[in-house]
Amino acid sequence: MQKMKKIVTILGARPQFVKAAVLSRIIAQHNEIEEIIIHTGQHYDINMSTIFFEEMEIPKPKYNLDINGLGHGAMTGQMLEKVEKVLLTEKPETVVVYGDTNSTLAGALAAKKMDIKVIHIEAGLRSFNMKMPEEINRILTDRISDLLLCPTDIAVHNLGNEGFVNIDTKIIKCGDIMKDAVVFYGSASSEKSTIINDLSLEKGKFVLATIHRQENTDDIDKLKSIFEGLDQVNKQCKVILPLHPRTKNVLENYNLSYDITTISPVGYFDMLELLKNCKMVVTDSGGLQKEAFFNEKHCIVVRAETEWLELVDNGFASLVGADRLKIIEAFENFKTSTADFSKNLYGNNVGEKIYNEIMDLIN
Repeated sequence: MQKMKKIVTILGARPQFVKAAVLSRIIAQHNEIEEIIIHTGQHYDINMSTIFFEEMEIPKPKYNLDINGLGHGAMTGQMLEKVEKVLLTEKPETVVVYGDTNSTLAGALAAKKMDIKVIHIEAGLRSFNMKMPEEINRILTDRISDLLLCPTDIAVHNLGNEGFVNIDTKIIKCGDIMKDAVVFYGSASSEKSTIINDLSLEKGKFVLATIHRQENTDDIDKLKSIFEGLDQVNKQCKVILPLHPRTKNVLENYNLSYDITTISPVGYFDMLELLKNCKMVVTDSGGLQKEAFFNEKHCIVVRAETEWLELVDNGFASLVGADRLKIIEAFENFKTSTADFSKNLYGNNVGEKIYNEIMDLIN
């Protein structure tokens, strides 16, 4: 009997857990390859990590590296060392990485240095802001990957502009696997989550906010401006903010408090219910911008740039930076918007397309 081929999937942060849930389910259904999951430990809070594996029925990681709470250099270096050891043990045909975290780059580097093929899901995205650690991670990961799976035409175009046609790699526009997750888990969330009742929220009567990026949390003036904007919005419409540990620490260290409702970090089903029922979204997250769109909600992006330009170009999202006044202005504008959310910007059945590309690569 022929031995089943093996892939290693490397995960470290919430958006990666969500995307991996889709692909892991498809891999299990086909039962043609063995998937080994490495959890680097980058997101270590129970509500930001373990709960996703449990709720979304992602196969338990075979390896948990427990690397967290370190600077970029130490974190990436330790991940590189420990992932390499796992790859020496498992000897997979390919390694799958998602997005733009330190886990992504470390996994890709470890594999490439061992002549193992690298598949980058969510390739080609660019903010063109080299001060973002994520931008550095995604550029370097793209450059050493063998299969670049792009979610959008803009992502493919970015790779073309960077000369990837001259590099020995395969570029495929497959769509956004996050859409599959929202479609698949959307029905389950209404049955499994009680958060709307628990918080006594009314549909369309609250704004969902998340703030966690270092460019905002590490600049106290930016953070104050964002929260002052949320404070103003809260006077018209209740603001609910699941509080990231990093943001919580900064607010506590500077003794800052605002008249908005902060809650502990939530699992994916709770987040889906908050998205379904909110009026609109304010965030500096990349993934949440699209999840807002999939749930037909406008998104105010508190960053100077976004990797998801099609959302801004089509009037679904607004870039406001950390500007208090622009946050309020965007909120007022979106209150009366009639944007058509039926536009298909991110494809369908993306997980199956990705699975087929993986099979083509390893066979």
